[in-house]
Parts: sequence; C-alpha cells; structure tokens
Amino acid sequence: MEDHARETEARAQSLCKSALERLELAEKRIETVERERREAINKLRDASKALEEAQSRIIAVEDRLTAAEFRAQAAETDAREAKQALALVEEAIRSRLLSASPKAGPHPLTDGFRASV
Repeated sequence: MEDHARETEARAQSLCKSALERLELAEKRIETVERERREAINKLRDASKALEEAQSRIIAVEDRLTAAEFRAQAAETDAREAKQALALVEEAIRSRLLSASPKAGPHPLTDGFRASV
C-alpha cells in the first residue's frame, strides 16, 4: 500500500510538473504573441501616419497644379488678346499706308525711309 501511495504521489508530482511546464510554455507563447501584436500595431500606426503625410503632399501638389493651370489659362487669354491687339494695330498701319496718296504730300513713315535709301 505504501508503494501504491508513493507511485500515486510520484505520478501526481509528474503530472503537476508536466502541467507546470505546459503552463510556462503557454505563458511564453502568450508573451510572444502579445509582443508581436504590439509591434504590428506600431507598424500599422507608422503606416497610417505615412499614408496621411502622403495624402497631404498629394493634396498640396494638386492645389499647386490647379493654380498653375489657372495661371496658364490667364496667360493664354492675355496672349490671345495681345495678338488681337497687334493685328488691329497692323491693320491700322496698313490702312494708313495704303490710304495715303502720293499727291497728299510727304508721309511721316515713308519719307524717312525714302530719304535713307
């Protein structure tokens, strides 16, 4: 009977030791998983921050592009208006030169040219 009690006690101690080892191993796995989870959360936060910064830069670039497009449109309009004004001035000069008759007397634009030739 004492042998049986000792064997039972030895088995009980062995089971307790085995259970304790499994518990310690499980706790280590839990610690590892929790650490990996914290690292993953930190990486996600960093990625989220980087994404927000990239979005801010994209918005700024889009704003600058829009402003540049408006300036280009304004410059095109100015150029078109200047070209039209130049065409009107050229036409006015042509009209005056063609309408000036040689009998009317010296023309200020053409007399200087003839004298220098």
